[in-house]
Amino acid sequence: MSTITYAVQGMTCGHCVQSVTAEVGAVVGVTDVAVDLVAKTVSVTGAHLDDQAIRAAIEEAGFDPQS
Repeated sequence: MSTITYAVQGMTCGHCVQSVTAEVGAVVGVTDVAVDLVAKTVSVTGAHLDDQAIRAAIEEAGFDPQS
C-alpha cells in the first residue's frame, strides 16, 4: 500500500468532499480517500495507484490537482 497526497484548489464544502471522494474512490486500486478542506489536500491510499487516473478523477469532480 502507498499513499499519495495532492494539493487541490477550489474545495470549499461538504459537497466538494463528497464529489472528490466518490470520483477518486472509483479509481481501480484506491482503497481510501481522505479530503482535508482546511489544508486543501486529497490523500489517496491503495495498491498500484495510477497517478494519471487519480488526477483525471479529481478533474472530473471539478477541481484542479496541483501536486
